[in-house]
Amino acid sequence: MTSGVEAAIEAFSSGKPVMIFDSSFREQETDLLWPASAATPSIMRRLRKDCGGLLFLAIGNEVGELFGLPWLQDIHAHPKLVEENPILSELITDDLKYDSKSAFTLSLNHRNTFTGITDKDRALTTRRFGELTDELFSNGASKSEARKELGKEFRTPGHIPLCRESPGGLKSRQGHTELAVAIARLAGLPACTIGAEMLQPEGDGALSVEDAKKYAIKNEIPMLTGEDILTIFGIN
Repeated sequence: MTSGVEAAIEAFSSGKPVMIFDSSFREQETDLLWPASAATPSIMRRLRKDCGGLLFLAIGNEVGELFGLPWLQDIHAHPKLVEENPILSELITDDLKYDSKSAFTLSLNHRNTFTGITDKDRALTTRRFGELTDELFSNGASKSEARKELGKEFRTPGHIPLCRESPGGLKSRQGHTELAVAIARLAGLPACTIGAEMLQPEGDGALSVEDAKKYAIKNEIPMLTGEDILTIFGIN
């Protein structure tokens, strides 16, 4: 591994941020990322103010399996639900410019939040989801136990949207969700990463790679590309 990759892994394992640019062939976006369990109100505030894009919690496919979290696209296309709600047939997702399937699953609020949207509330939701995931995997919890534990602490809909990794991970999809959980795994952490897309100041497009690099240098944040991570996993 290069020194840049090693620095990124070391930083993330210590609860510090990393930036990842996917590629010039995909969304052409840079995400600012932290381990979910490291989330604090100040981190959520920084994601909100410095990035401008959607705050999202990327989770590994194994995390989705443990909790039984479905992809929203599958729910919205379910024949029974479409029959009961015909508008879903009109809103079908069949024209994504960068992929064939959205990574979004359910959105959550911790039950101890108020509205769920404040930096304090979103930090609690994010941090406890990461901590709970680690606890359940460490204890060898069953899927039914995990679902019950999740329900005890969280409700849906909420203000933290979860994005679930595609089965097969980076071998099947090289999106921001897969890249975000990949850095968590490389750092030896649960596959739960909080982040946001970095936009231009006026919000009319993604922050350019050059400006993202300047931000990374100014704030001493390791920055990687999707290609860097794919190379580590031996994926061309």
